[in-house]
Amino acid sequence: MLDGKVAVVTGGTRGIGFATVKKFLENGAKVFLLGSKKESVDNAINKLKSINDDYEVDGDCPNLCDLTSVEKTFNHIIKKYGKIDILVNNAGMSSMDKIYNYKEDDFRKIMDLNVNAVFNCSRAVVCYMKENGGGVILNTSSMVSIYGQPSGCGYPASKFAVNGLTKSLARELGKDNIRVNAVAPGVTLTDMMKDVPDSVIEPIIKGIPLGRIGTPEDIANAFLFLASDMASYITGVILSVDGAARS
Repeated sequence: MLDGKVAVVTGGTRGIGFATVKKFLENGAKVFLLGSKKESVDNAINKLKSINDDYEVDGDCPNLCDLTSVEKTFNHIIKKYGKIDILVNNAGMSSMDKIYNYKEDDFRKIMDLNVNAVFNCSRAVVCYMKENGGGVILNTSSMVSIYGQPSGCGYPASKFAVNGLTKSLARELGKDNIRVNAVAPGVTLTDMMKDVPDSVIEPIIKGIPLGRIGTPEDIANAFLFLASDMASYITGVILSVDGAARS
């Protein structure tokens, strides 16, 4: 579905990001994954190569919150591959701190990575995509951007901002044949969720009509569809992939 495409995936070393990288590679794309540390980037690449040594995958660890750092990495990607067709803004962080003791610096860090990094990467890639005749930008949102959550207000606020960026950029960039969409996952079985005891997980599952927690591959499948030509007339959409869960 992505033969001949070049994709960049931030937060691509684990969880939803890693599953998306793997899904894109399985579908013929060349993928450049971005992570927070060189060690995690190298480990992810080695893991993918152990699955299929023919995968064309590389990576780096720029500071996504610094536009200059992002531009340097994207310039390198363009020199290496000649183009960037797909950008997946997936890197992010969360918090469950209550407002009564929420530290200003912690709120700022969440907004910086979850919002400013999306802006920086999008800003760095759009000129390349326009020159190449178009492209696709995909953002990771969350179900809590729609419903909120009982604590940790910074995370849903940041994802609400991601939705705003998604819809606004879709309207602005449509004339340049650049589609912009977001995927809003529900509760997903990432590494963090694997450590949650069954006594906590079971009540969550009961509140999901499909009767199970989502997997990273469920989210990766949504990204694959939106990245492909099958979604060529879809832009400005926040696609919920949550089993109809309502928090």
